Amino acid sequence: MEPLHARYPFLDAAREAVAGADVDLASVVAREDPAVERGRDRVEAALTDRDVGEPHRRTRTELLSYPIARVLVSLVDQSVLTRWYAQAEAAAAHERFTAELTSGTELKSTSGDSLRLRDLLDEFDLLGAVEPVGGPLASADRYEMAVGRYLELTAGAFDEEWRLVNRELADGAVALDRSELLLAVREAIRQRVEAGLPLSVPDAVADPLAHHVEYLEGVLADLDLTRDIDTVVPELFPPCMQALLDDVQTGEHLEHHSRFAITAFLASIGMSTDEIVDLYEVNPGFGEEVTRYQTDHIRGETSPTEYSTPSCATMQSYGDCVNKDELCERIKHPMAYYEAKLEDTDDDELEDWREQAGAES
Repeated sequence: MEPLHARYPFLDAAREAVAGADVDLASVVAREDPAVERGRDRVEAALTDRDVGEPHRRTRTELLSYPIARVLVSLVDQSVLTRWYAQAEAAAAHERFTAELTSGTELKSTSGDSLRLRDLLDEFDLLGAVEPVGGPLASADRYEMAVGRYLELTAGAFDEEWRLVNRELADGAVALDRSELLLAVREAIRQRVEAGLPLSVPDAVADPLAHHVEYLEGVLADLDLTRDIDTVVPELFPPCMQALLDDVQTGEHLEHHSRFAITAFLASIGMSTDEIVDLYEVNPGFGEEVTRYQTDHIRGETSPTEYSTPSCATMQSYGDCVNKDELCERIKHPMAYYEAKLEDTDDDELEDWREQAGAES
């Protein structure tokens, strides 16, 4: 096990190093090896900081923490965690290899512990798809990437400027500068990290990790999962929110905690105060001024706090958890449920309720 493997644990060589060391993962987790805590730290940092935390000083511990982190992600089995974890591992690797490849150590070192651009591209079957322009591979400022591989790595992963119509394309190759090439490699890493997750974890490994899994589920439940959601598709709402929305639309009286829960949820998925107020118009005792004030308060417009959607545990304690389905059994937060449903639905099948309402009017 070499420092290079610990810095880049997704490399084939790193996986072979672990296999060659004949490590019994069940024994590692059973004795609470330091790699277990470091593995949990990787996952928690991915959730809270979009990073993988500070590396452990011991190479073995740092390297073994990677497969343990993947096991923990698999046991929690939430799509948002899987995605954020893969992004965090890729981002951390990108920061490291960008620094290494620009420090000059690639050209000076013969120890085998430095990462070379050639080896990095070869790792992801990119060596034959990338050609340097005006200089050697290691130090060129410009490159050309075969359009097929370019699309595999950039479609849906980057901003508008990465779309093929906005790129310089000639002879079946897309022009990239050095920083863009390294960003494309970052996406290749993300794809590799996410591939195969969730893993099938044997009980001998899963059982000793149960308290770590519970801890991470708590971290996930406490997070505000709303930052990337601006889509209103009621048929994909968790059952509890569908029931509360039905009560609102049929004019049923809602207790304060129920009203808070559905309002916070609707605000969290992108609905404006005006849109939420319009929904409440059919409710008994509706008062626009009070409803608007309460909604703005929950949204943080008239209060120092932007209130998040209550967790599943809170919904259960107030009796608002109803009509549980199979996904509910694996979900700890209504927002995690909704995000999972959105991710499992093709974009062309998503019809935002607000757009439908606008079309009908």
